[in-house]
Amino acid sequence: MEDIYESLRENNAECLIPLELPDADQMVEVEEQILIPIPREFREFLMQVSDVVCGSLEPVTCADPHSHTYLPEVAANAWDAGMPREFIPVCQSGDDYYCISQEGEVLFWRDGLIDDSETWESIWYWARDVWLES
Repeated sequence: MEDIYESLRENNAECLIPLELPDADQMVEVEEQILIPIPREFREFLMQVSDVVCGSLEPVTCADPHSHTYLPEVAANAWDAGMPREFIPVCQSGDDYYCISQEGEVLFWRDGLIDDSETWESIWYWARDVWLES
């Protein structure tokens, strides 16, 4: 995980208005809004690297409720599109979503179905294999 964290930090693009990392209170507020617990590793990911901007994908964020990547808003849209409620969106990709299970496995929800050929056993492997490569 540490090497993936460092790679994300090294590839972080400078922005005019940088993203902020959420604090513990903001994480609790997000969980209360989505009514589902955020898996431990995903919580760590959000609190450590959700301010990183790299590649073409934009993972969800939890610090700014006005952002188009704000987790409760992305989740509402994903669930409205039919993504099963037990999954939490990690990142929108067009009309599809990368999502995370309560066990911490990242899956790809495409065309109304979970794509079993695209799974990652942790959010950090997804970040390495997908986000950093986008």
